[in-house]
Amino acid sequence: MTTKDTPQDNGGAPAGKRPSAGGKPGDKRAPVKSPRRRAREHALQGIYQWLLTGDELAVIDAHTREQDGFDKSDRKLYDKVFYGAVEDAAELDAVLARHADRKTTELSPIEHAILMIGAFELKHCIDVPYKVAINEAVELAKSFGGTDGHKYVNGVLDRAAVDLRPVEVKAARG
Repeated sequence: MTTKDTPQDNGGAPAGKRPSAGGKPGDKRAPVKSPRRRAREHALQGIYQWLLTGDELAVIDAHTREQDGFDKSDRKLYDKVFYGAVEDAAELDAVLARHADRKTTELSPIEHAILMIGAFELKHCIDVPYKVAINEAVELAKSFGGTDGHKYVNGVLDRAAVDLRPVEVKAARG
């Protein structure tokens, strides 16, 4: 069974039910992450490293693949997002610059990387609904970004979605 991103993406659980490691009320263990969420997290780590160091992609990729949990990731999505976002970085930054309140070089590297992932998915992953692409980026920002970084990411990508997915956004907003 493959897990597809839907607005109710709960790692394959039925809508309205969130999987957890323990399944008991009050269980403090982290919820189970879908392979697609893990892929985005690993792509984020790689893009972040690339933004900071400018190292060769093959070196960053090899290092990322050695990280804990990589074997539980959707490798096809990881490859598509990591390599695609870096290869399309200039175009993605141009899109982001139209909707951000500052240059992408002035953003924190982690939020820049998250915005690159979100913009890449909006532009190139048409099978992922635009709201899901934005939500996944917001979730990355909540986990890895600054205190209110998720709000910034949401605002920028929501405005970028109008450019990158005009028909889908118009249909959703009525």
